[in-house]
Amino acid sequence: MAEQFGDVSLDVSDDFVASVELHRPPNNFFDIDLIRALADAYDGAERAGGRAILLCAEGKNFCAGVDFTRPAPSGGGAAALYGEAARLLEHGLPVVAAVNGAAIGGGLGLACSADFRVAAAETRFAANFARLGFHHGFALSVTLPSIVGQQAALDLLYTGRRVAGDEAARLGLCDRLVGADAVRSTAHALAAEIAASAPLAVRSIRATMRADLVGRIRAALAREAEEQDRLRQTRDWVEGVRAMAERRTPRFTGQ
Repeated sequence: MAEQFGDVSLDVSDDFVASVELHRPPNNFFDIDLIRALADAYDGAERAGGRAILLCAEGKNFCAGVDFTRPAPSGGGAAALYGEAARLLEHGLPVVAAVNGAAIGGGLGLACSADFRVAAAETRFAANFARLGFHHGFALSVTLPSIVGQQAALDLLYTGRRVAGDEAARLGLCDRLVGADAVRSTAHALAAEIAASAPLAVRSIRATMRADLVGRIRAALAREAEEQDRLRQTRDWVEGVRAMAERRTPRFTGQ
């Protein structure tokens, strides 16, 4: 059964894997409408009898976060966007992300909202927020340290550097490292293996393992949204976005 939720499609296969795919190629930049559609698709997956979600994306890159070179859309700002993101992070079904190309900024946050990530050596991960004069978001304050550990998370957040698939695998950011042409099929196979387990047991285990995350995620999202709104008023933010658009090293002044 296939359904469409804006730029997100849902297709539940016979093995109870719900494939949820982003359709904004090549970079799959997101906004509040896309994240809302994604959360709606997760809800649809549950209604359709899906037992595990395969999160994937059409195009060159998994997700490059928000396109900061374009005017900010109306709709309540970061707080409203992260309200929809919380729906993803609090959803009951396990999620396996097939990370093709790159997961950058908020796209990394989306990848880290999943239980598992499958990637290739060519995949790139980056929490590039500080390189934009910005605060990280999408609950990376909680999810990233829980995946790679506090020190590795600080490294990635402070430097904003890009991490290739092989380093991501060493850090634990990538759970399966495969050839670029096998990322989606491997992610589907992992999701199917999860879906083959007793669904009530899997949900119960997942709820136990993630129980402390829910409150921490809500608090982190509120803090992240507040800091993002504050830092958008700084000169460093303007410089960071301009430097990214001009493909040059930013010259920050601390103002």
